[in-house]
Amino acid sequence: MAKFNNCNTHLSAEACNANLMAVGDALYAIGGKWKLRIIVALKSGSRRFNELQRSIDGISAKALATELKDLELNGFVHRNVFTGTPVVISYELTEYAGTLGDVLDALSAWGTMHRETIKKSMRKNKSAVL
Repeated sequence: MAKFNNCNTHLSAEACNANLMAVGDALYAIGGKWKLRIIVALKSGSRRFNELQRSIDGISAKALATELKDLELNGFVHRNVFTGTPVVISYELTEYAGTLGDVLDALSAWGTMHRETIKKSMRKNKSAVL
């Protein structure tokens, strides 16, 4: 049984719409396949573009560049440019990115639980077939 408010029975239409808008705003800022993975990869500290790309399996350079721009626009990532020879560019999380701590912890815990649930279900189905 779900453990969250149902818009039809527990929340007013106005509160339900506000809730939907808030979730939509959050998904716009951090949704998608790569944004949260980039944030997690940067939690250990500043990284250059290629280091970051190598740490995230499957991300293309084009996708990484696009996502970093979006994360910078939304205030989660800061791009540092060190002029010199050669020019060095690195990326680091902003203080604001720290506000995602509880979200990342909850997603990690849920992801672990979900993976185990799916594994158990697959084992159960496999033994039922045998």
